[in-house]
Amino acid sequence: MEAQRITVALIDRSGGYEASPERVRLSSLVDFASDVADLLRGDTREVDPQDLDVAVRSGSLAIETAPIAAPKLLKDLQLLAVSERLDAVDARRRDVFERWQKMSRTSGGTSIHISAPFLSRTIVISRDTDFHADDADQWVQVERYVRGEVQDLGGMTKANAHVRLPDGSTLKITADKDVLRNDKINRLYKVAVLRIRADYNVLTRELRNARLVEFVEYNPRVDEDELARLAKRGQEAWKDVGNATEWIDQIRGGEH
Repeated sequence: MEAQRITVALIDRSGGYEASPERVRLSSLVDFASDVADLLRGDTREVDPQDLDVAVRSGSLAIETAPIAAPKLLKDLQLLAVSERLDAVDARRRDVFERWQKMSRTSGGTSIHISAPFLSRTIVISRDTDFHADDADQWVQVERYVRGEVQDLGGMTKANAHVRLPDGSTLKITADKDVLRNDKINRLYKVAVLRIRADYNVLTRELRNARLVEFVEYNPRVDEDELARLAKRGQEAWKDVGNATEWIDQIRGGEH
């Protein structure tokens, strides 16, 4: 799909007037801009809001983006144009929709409208909608090892690592500053193995809320001397075996 413009509008009459570029509560403006940035960025940083030009439209408080080429974002919005189920949506975007759904129910006269030429209809989040995920009970806490290229490490306020996994996706992993400070190896833009704790969805296999436990030493180089030593041991152990194929078949209980 070609690049698309996306318009996200805040309809807010909770202050006794309709929010617009001319008049809006500062807290509402800050929260709305932050949520739109999260929506566009997604968990995999598919879009970088810092490099994106937008226009603020009148009639409501609406942010219109420049054309965006972000397949996952466009696919997520297409799904939400026809269904209020959030299960298959990017985790960060799901959080945004859940916040907007909660806001629209607790704050009278507030709703969000998302429109774009490629959508079959305008997505509306209001007190009358029910955007939700049905997989809440499908998340379990796990501890596992992940391998990938460390693309970002550190942070001014919250320490974290962004790791590109073998499938091309990016996993955000929070970390204690002491863990990063005490690590003596420069891991940026290098493949690393990380031991993490995270929430794991048993159906979608998605990881979220990942937290770094430790870096694990990872050296993919082959020790030629050790490999030769093991080969020599194997040759000595199996020197009396005549036909290796028949011997393996016999061990396995097969016919030969």
